[in-house]
Amino acid sequence: MGSQSRISARIALPGLRADDEVCCPYCFERVPRQRIAFRCMGRAGRGQGCDPVLDEELAAYTGSAAGASLPPVFEAPGRGGRADCPRCGRTTGRRVCPHCHNPLPPAYCESPGRIVALVGAKNAGKSTYIAVLLHELMNRVGTELDASLVACDDRTIDRYKRDFARPLYDEHRLLPTTASAATAPREPLVYLLTRTRPARRAGRRLGARLPLGRERTESLALVLFDTAGEDLRSRDVRDLHLRYLEAADAIVFLVDPLELPGARAMVRDEAPPPPRTDPDSEPINVIARVTEALRQRRGLRPGERLPVPVAVALTKIDALLPAPAGQSPLHRSRPSRGALDLDDREAVDAQVRGLLHDWEAGQLDVYLRQQYAEYALFGVSALGGMPSRGRVGAGGVRPHRVEDPLLWLLYRFGMLDGTRGNEV
Repeated sequence: MGSQSRISARIALPGLRADDEVCCPYCFERVPRQRIAFRCMGRAGRGQGCDPVLDEELAAYTGSAAGASLPPVFEAPGRGGRADCPRCGRTTGRRVCPHCHNPLPPAYCESPGRIVALVGAKNAGKSTYIAVLLHELMNRVGTELDASLVACDDRTIDRYKRDFARPLYDEHRLLPTTASAATAPREPLVYLLTRTRPARRAGRRLGARLPLGRERTESLALVLFDTAGEDLRSRDVRDLHLRYLEAADAIVFLVDPLELPGARAMVRDEAPPPPRTDPDSEPINVIARVTEALRQRRGLRPGERLPVPVAVALTKIDALLPAPAGQSPLHRSRPSRGALDLDDREAVDAQVRGLLHDWEAGQLDVYLRQQYAEYALFGVSALGGMPSRGRVGAGGVRPHRVEDPLLWLLYRFGMLDGTRGNEV
């Protein structure tokens, strides 16, 4: 399938969750909305309420009883996201997954949820990419799209500040390599993305004629869950990660170009030396490991392609020598139109494909075309410059095109319009 037809086609995403079903962002079990459980508010002072008890399901999920003594969980029909505890009678709005008993944020229960899986080898830069992507969505890109990005729960707020924003932006330290989920359950980052869209553009896209001047607000619950490369080989945590990947509405594969031998001739002199060659961390092997596991889980026939859309992004492109000025769509800034520029998207896709083949890594492109119904290629730089001695470069964090994969996915999810250069 050609690049243009693959990128600009607007087809319904297969496998989207029905309106009456929610996928838990922690254990990835699908839960009918009417079966979402509640947790009692507990006792308030001397008033009524249930005493804490050991929550065995939550303790089993976290692998520890610490912090698992909480008011009991119960099932009830609920009205407006609230229900009365059958034991003490207190009304509660604390909704939880009936399987793992992790809290389900109200915004996630009420808005269409999309799980985006980030997969990469150990040195691909997943943590740094997540930190910068979220920062850009909260600031520059969010302003451009007339969108807000708000954490759905306190756990997301705490983890983003502690593990991402504080070390990278406040202390200018490089983020450590993602720890294996074998040591502790990975906490997802759950956000509510809300966009305000002009009625004229939305109306034209939907084939309707809406009054000019009227706006429409749309929300999307976005779950980001990253996996360490070694987790894909560990039997202890493989089942959770396979369920997570199987539940994903989209997958972003991050590829370190320094892992591609043919690319090393284009690496800047000041770039750090390439990592030691590890066959298990080679991009084609990481992607193939995930792909084969998903094919088995879904029971696909030979020749049948996976329906989940896939974004494959080369990271650290700042380490590569730039092409001559004006000749590299990848090194130009993305056009800022509050929409996905399809001409730019196709030009970047074509250039990255050409680079892969020039670097004798064309099998990666061929394999993706054989295994996935739709995929797109990207090039990003989270830091925008060379780090030094474990710290961000003197110029600070200067990201380049980190938002491109997510904008393409938002376009695929129907949350972002696509335009071309000759359109107003």
